[in-house]
Amino acid sequence: MTKAAPTPAKKAAPAKKVRKATPSTLVVLDGEDPWTRSELNEVVKELKEHRDRLTAIVGQSEQELAGLMRDAGDGAGHDQADVGATSFERDHELTVLARERETLVQIERALAHIEDGSYGVCDSCGNPVGKNRLMAVPHATLCMSCKQREERR
Repeated sequence: MTKAAPTPAKKAAPAKKVRKATPSTLVVLDGEDPWTRSELNEVVKELKEHRDRLTAIVGQSEQELAGLMRDAGDGAGHDQADVGATSFERDHELTVLARERETLVQIERALAHIEDGSYGVCDSCGNPVGKNRLMAVPHATLCMSCKQREERR
């Protein structure tokens, strides 16, 4: 019986030094003023507050949905209107919960893009989203033309 030669331990790749983005490195549309530190701080604060609110709402919605699922049963003892109303309410809660979860993902992505300096770049075309648009909807991922194209589909 022969022993296998021990494999050398792999060295971990050196960690890349991540440079924190500065407001001046973020893209803006032609004609827009560059981001200032206070504007960026305001956006980050708003994103974090929105994330906290949505996290609480998602938790509450999940509890309500669990109650609806638990109480759904097989419909025995309920008339058709009760079963239909419960089914509608459950479907509505699922839709709202999915939308809120998607918004949470977009908020986390926006915060990550702020950290890595790619905040304000359209996910579809790579052009600037626009500072004014981002100040109105800080978790926007598409420029206006891409968003309009998406909504037409």
